[in-house]
This record gives sequence, C-alpha cells and structure tokens, in this order.
Amino acid sequence: MRNKKHIILTTLTITFLSCFTYVISQTKPVTESKPPQQDTVKTVRPNLIAIPTDSVFTDKGLKLKPYKKNAHASYYADRFNGKKTANGSRFSNSAYTAAHKKLPFGTRIKVTNEANGKFVIVKVTDRGPFVKTRELDLSKRAFMEITKSKGSGAMKVTIETIVE
Repeated sequence: MRNKKHIILTTLTITFLSCFTYVISQTKPVTESKPPQQDTVKTVRPNLIAIPTDSVFTDKGLKLKPYKKNAHASYYADRFNGKKTANGSRFSNSAYTAAHKKLPFGTRIKVTNEANGKFVIVKVTDRGPFVKTRELDLSKRAFMEITKSKGSGAMKVTIETIVE
C-alpha cells in the first residue's frame, strides 16, 4: 500500500512539474513598450544608405545637414594652380578646397562619392563651376581621394554641410 501511494505521489509530482514547465515556456517576458517614433529617414532603395531629409545628424562627431544628393562634381584643371580664388586666397590643387555657386565662403562640406562611399571634407573658397550640369568643383587632391576611377573627370556625389 505504501508503494502504491509513493507511485501515485511521484506521478502527480511529475505531471505538475510538466504542466508548470509548459506554462512557463509559453509565457513571454514582460517588456516596456515604447510608442513608435516618427522616422525622418527617407529610403530611396533598400541597399543604399538612407539620408535624413529634415534633420541634422552626427557622423563621428560631425554635425551634418543634407544639402544635395546626385550632384555632379568635377575637379579644377592644373592651369588654375596658384591663381586667386573668389574669396581672395591662392588656389592649390593639393589642398582640400572646392568651388560652389551658392554656398558661403568658408563653409565646410562633406562630399561623398555615391559609387563607392568614399568621402572628403573640403572648404568652399571659390565660385563655380561654370558648367550648368555641374554643382561642385573639387581640388584635384580631394577629387582623386574619393574617385572610383582615376581616369574620370566627373562623378555623382552627395553634399552635406557641416554645422558648427
């Protein structure tokens, strides 16, 4: 009789533990739910890096504000080396400078090659380019640092201004 009670008690204990384990495995841990935030990022294609459309964001300590995407950039010809720029300084093809039609002199911009993701930071020191289809003229050093092909003379870039 004692053996029979032991078997029943053991069976009930195993059944209880099995049910308890099943219930625990089916419950999800309680987490605080946060309301969904409005995203300001506009994605053009899933593989490409999304750029915020209406806000300033930070990239390794720099505060960047989107200016223009798919802009055409070229570089200065060697014959301009040593000539005066529109802001009065001498142009050097080995410096990190650029010419832009509208951005104020002294504005620092991040220029990213859309083909390979490489970027440089340059300072606007001149006006130009004086070709309708182009947005930016880079110094030769800045251009060659981010170009995909050393033989090309123009590329598509993303321009972001650096907010001080």
